[in-house]
Amino acid sequence: MFNEMYQSESVIRNHYNNINDWLDQMTSKVILEKNAEAETHFRNIGITFSTNNETSRERIIPFDLIPRIFTYTEWLRLERGVIQRAKALNAFLADIYNQGEIIKANIIPKEIIYKKKSFEPSMFGFSPPRDIYSPIIGIDLVRTGPNDYFVLEDNCRTPSGVSYMLENREIMMRMFPDLFHNNRVTPIDDYPTRLLQTLMSLAPIKCENPEPVCVLLTPGPLNSAYYEHSFLSDQMGIEMVESTDLFVEGKYLYMKTVDGPKRVDVVYRRIDDDFLDPLCFNPQSVIGIPGIMDVYRTGGVNICSAPGVGIADDKAIYIYVPEMIKFYLGEQPILDNVETWNCEKEQELKYVLDNINKLVVKEVDGSGGYGMLIGPKSSKSTIDEFKTKLSTNPKGYIAQPLLDLSFSPTLIKNQVEGRRVDLRPFCLIGEQAQLSSGGLTRVAMNEGSFVVNSSQGGGVKDTWVLAE
Repeated sequence: MFNEMYQSESVIRNHYNNINDWLDQMTSKVILEKNAEAETHFRNIGITFSTNNETSRERIIPFDLIPRIFTYTEWLRLERGVIQRAKALNAFLADIYNQGEIIKANIIPKEIIYKKKSFEPSMFGFSPPRDIYSPIIGIDLVRTGPNDYFVLEDNCRTPSGVSYMLENREIMMRMFPDLFHNNRVTPIDDYPTRLLQTLMSLAPIKCENPEPVCVLLTPGPLNSAYYEHSFLSDQMGIEMVESTDLFVEGKYLYMKTVDGPKRVDVVYRRIDDDFLDPLCFNPQSVIGIPGIMDVYRTGGVNICSAPGVGIADDKAIYIYVPEMIKFYLGEQPILDNVETWNCEKEQELKYVLDNINKLVVKEVDGSGGYGMLIGPKSSKSTIDEFKTKLSTNPKGYIAQPLLDLSFSPTLIKNQVEGRRVDLRPFCLIGEQAQLSSGGLTRVAMNEGSFVVNSSQGGGVKDTWVLAE
C-alpha cells in the first residue's frame, strides 16, 4: 500500500510538509465550518451527481479539504504519458475509419472493431479537421507505488468532471488563500480558454470566419452533467444550445438568435451519437439536429468529438493501446496498462472463471462503477451470478487484477485517514496537444473501498501540481 503523504508512519514526504503544518493548525471547529462552507458552495451553484437511489437521485458530491499533491517531476512523466496516449488513440481512430493499417498488420483483430456497436460505419472514409477525432480525452489513472502508474481506462467521447476540477480549486482558494501563498501551485484556471482555443483550431474547411463560431450542444437540464455544460459554455464565452436552437439549411448549420440566423462552425457536443441526428442515427431522437451529419461530412461544420469515437473507449480495445503507441508513434509506452484478460478468448475466460474471486470483472461498455464485480469484496452468490454472465456473454466482459490503489490523506470526521484515490487528467488536442496542470482526483470515501465513482459514494479533492 503506497501512502502519498507518509513515507513511513512518522515521516512526511517533503512536498506534503506545508500541508501537514496547515493541518496541525486547524481546529475541529474550523474543519466543520469549512466543510459546511464547501457543501453550501456546491449546493448553491448546483454541482450534484446522479445516483440509482429512488429516494435521492441527485446528491451533493462529497468534497475533501486536503489537496492531493504531485511534484513537478512526477507530473512531467504523467503529462508526457497522457499526451502520448491521446495522440495514439486519435491515430487509431483516423486509421480504422480510413485505411485500417493496424488491422492489416494483424495487431488488432478486425472483429473486435467492426462488430462493436460503438464503431460508426457512417464515418468510414471521412477525416475531420487535422485528423483529430477526439480533441478532449480523459485518461483514468491509478498509482500503486512511488513511480508506478497504471491507466485504468480511456474516455474519448465526452469525458466529464472538468468542472469539478475547476470548482475544487475555486473553493480551496476562496477558503484558504494563505495556503496558496505558501505553496507553488500551478494554476488551472486557464483550462476554459485552452479548450476554446482547441475547438477553434478545429474549424471545418468551409469556415470563413477568422474567429470560428463555437457552441456547446447539451441534451438539456435533465442531463446529469448539465451543470458542467452550463459552466463550460459560460467560462468559454460561447452559447450553450439545445437542438431546438439549431437548424440545417443548405450545406451549413445555423443558430437561431434575436438578430436572425448565425452560422455555426464548431459544435462541442455533450450528447451521445445515437441522439445526434435522427436522419442518420436514432429516428426517435428529439434532442438531435436533423441533417447535421450531412453538413459535417461536407465540411460545413465540425462536431467535437466525432461520431464513432466510442470504439476507442471500449475496454476490449484498451488492451491494445500499448501496441497502438508502438505502431503509430514508434515509441515505447510511458504509462502502463493494467494486465487485462479478454473473456472473449477461450483460455483467458477459463483463467478468469477459475480465479474470479481474486479479480475485478468489468463490462466492456460499462461506466460509473456499475456492472462491475470486485471479486475479493463480493459474496459467493454475486460471484456465481457473474460466472453465469461470463459464460453466457464472454465478449461483454474483461477482467483485471485488483490493484492496491494509493492512499491519499483524507479528512474523515475531523481525523486524517488514508483513502484510495484515482486521477483523471484532461488532455486537449487541436493545433497542439496539451494537458492542464492538474486533474480530477476522486476519492473512495468509504473505509476499505476501492470504488471512487461519485455514483458509488466517492468524493473529490483539489489536485495540486507544484511548480518547478
